[in-house]
Amino acid sequence: MLLSKVVCYGEVLWDLLPTGKIAGGAPMNAAYHINNLGLSATMISRIGADDLGRELLAFLNDKGVSTRYVQTDPLLPTGIVNVTLNSKGSPAYEIVQPVAWDNIQPDENLHDIVKKADALVFGSLACRSERSKNTLLELLDVATLRVFDTNLRSPFYAQSLLEELLSKTDIAKMNDEELAIIAGWNGVQADEATQMQFLKQKFGLERLILTKGASGAACFDESGYHSHPGFPVQVRDTIGSGDAFLAAFLSKMLAGADSPECLEFACALGALVATKQGGTPDVDTLDIQKLIK
Repeated sequence: MLLSKVVCYGEVLWDLLPTGKIAGGAPMNAAYHINNLGLSATMISRIGADDLGRELLAFLNDKGVSTRYVQTDPLLPTGIVNVTLNSKGSPAYEIVQPVAWDNIQPDENLHDIVKKADALVFGSLACRSERSKNTLLELLDVATLRVFDTNLRSPFYAQSLLEELLSKTDIAKMNDEELAIIAGWNGVQADEATQMQFLKQKFGLERLILTKGASGAACFDESGYHSHPGFPVQVRDTIGSGDAFLAAFLSKMLAGADSPECLEFACALGALVATKQGGTPDVDTLDIQKLIK
């Protein structure tokens, strides 16, 4: 069987936590976990010509994520995010701008790698600048399977942007708060399954995936609504849990699993990541199987 290839587009950065810095950014977290699960992950992004950028490249290379398409900006610095955690371990983010990943440049080589990939994973945050947004829109035109992690980060989103991206999406993932916001824009005040079905139909999605923190996750596909209650764990912080969830869901889906199996596997990895610090901890596939059993 050929190794599934996934390209992740957008921010690579350092999360600056009270305890120190941890490599992060939603698409980079996803790429890390996709690679960890035995698929081939490639990152498209941009770093600064600085020590933080060199450290990020070294981190990705060490983890086996291809950095061939991570550009270097001569002027803008590598991205940083100031992170504070509340008593439950939920993060609040101050996302510094402008930084290098706001300036991802178009390139024919990017088109080629995206065309050959099984999926392109992207989020809304990389669209806070026109340059990186326009580069993404070019790539969405040639992608085989477009996977959108909505990842709403105030103040970097608007209804018009979200609906433009959803209209170019095959599979969308959002959390329960994001579902309420997006369904609310369309005047759909109903239960989650009805809201999910509405958005799936409105934007012609193949699947809409919903994460609900400690309450598990759900998916609406062509056969209807599926849910999983999640796995109770001792949470350290929830940074990157959703990104790990998406990576796990995709890895199973690309291997041909149905939505209930994808949900179970994804909930298990998301839960395990929440027991550790930061968005890119080492998690063994055996640990995932153990938690499921």
